[in-house]
Amino acid sequence: MDKLKQRWGIDSNFQIIVIFLVFAVTGSSAVKLAAPICEFFGIYKETSPWYLFWPVRILLIFPLYQLLLVCFGWLFGQFSFFWKFEKKMLVRLGLSRFLNE
Repeated sequence: MDKLKQRWGIDSNFQIIVIFLVFAVTGSSAVKLAAPICEFFGIYKETSPWYLFWPVRILLIFPLYQLLLVCFGWLFGQFSFFWKFEKKMLVRLGLSRFLNE
């Protein structure tokens, strides 16, 4: 745990637990929210071909996850950690032009 705390620049084990909780809640929420959005666009698992349904669903989950990660991070009092995490991820994906820093 000490290596993880040092790598992430955090101080306590409680902070690690909160961060893991935010990751878990965010992932579950993004997957849950993607279903009604797919349905809104008329893409249903039962009636749509798999080669349409799954790519659309995954493409929806990814931006939802990014947005929810920062939101849940803020709600759990870890906004600065997750904002840094998000910026690093956007830079690695080549989307740094969307950051105004």
